[in-house]
Amino acid sequence: MLTEVAVKQAMVVGGAGFIGTHLLAHLKAEGRYDRLVSVDIAPPQRPVAGVAYEIHDIRAPFPERLDGAFGAIFNLAAVHRTPGHEPHEYYETNLGGALNVCEFAARNGIEAILFTSSIAVYGPGEDLKTERSVPEPVSDYGRSKLLAEGIHRQWLAGEAARRLVIARPAVIFGQGEGGNFTRLAKALRKGTFVYPGRKDTIKCCGYVGEIVRSMDHAMDFGEREFLYNFCYPQAYTIEEICQAFERVAGYRSPRGVVPQPVMNAAAIPFEVLNRVGVRNGIDRERILKLVRSTRVEPAALLASGFRFSTDLEGSLRDWKSRSTGDVMV
Repeated sequence: MLTEVAVKQAMVVGGAGFIGTHLLAHLKAEGRYDRLVSVDIAPPQRPVAGVAYEIHDIRAPFPERLDGAFGAIFNLAAVHRTPGHEPHEYYETNLGGALNVCEFAARNGIEAILFTSSIAVYGPGEDLKTERSVPEPVSDYGRSKLLAEGIHRQWLAGEAARRLVIARPAVIFGQGEGGNFTRLAKALRKGTFVYPGRKDTIKCCGYVGEIVRSMDHAMDFGEREFLYNFCYPQAYTIEEICQAFERVAGYRSPRGVVPQPVMNAAAIPFEVLNRVGVRNGIDRERILKLVRSTRVEPAALLASGFRFSTDLEGSLRDWKSRSTGDVMV
């Protein structure tokens, strides 16, 4: 448990992003910290009242104006969309950012860091991954996250009083996400979604409201180093996710299954457009990502005593209650 003195201030690096915004709102509502500081390259789209927002690119060293006696740093900042960036961009931000965050923490005597890594460090596959699985990243994003974990562990080794939590989230969804689940909801609402390749692809996932609760729990757990996967215990298939949207929001059923070879062939013209500067987000690498399973178990989190307050359907209902009409964004 963090001491009373140590919890007066907390910094959220990447606090203007999707998870960061929800984490700051959670920490503010909980009232544990007297002062919350967000550090991000961009201003927030949904600012949390009472949070001090600082603009800074974590690829550069932290300026002295940000120095302070922080009880904890939550390091969420990352370049994460895959595909979508040049290989060097993942390392410049995810690895370089880790170096700068840890240097800042060492300079200010900060003794607790929570770092959000990713299940991408395991690589895709049908086999079940736990925290004991050997990391085998296949993407620059996954490799950069695994290297960043090592940077944080080097910081941890520097002082006996330091504590480190590493969270490896699966797909996180909820209000303000703007990613996979938001695009899926839009396609289902419009009746344009088709299953890519098959219906039984496993897509482990978790609600944003649950992951911020898990962060609180992990920081309080008390171990010097705590590594945990984050997703719901049930390994949902893409078909089960679509069915949950149908029940909660009344969206239309998918329009069938399109074989992967057909999808690959259809993607080639869009790849050509991408190469000449017409960005569209469609290519064979993204299709392969849709067809591959991500099957992960939150074994360490459950063993630590954390209990989920929702399941997939319950979380979608909560998300819908925060939206307008049948549009879930």
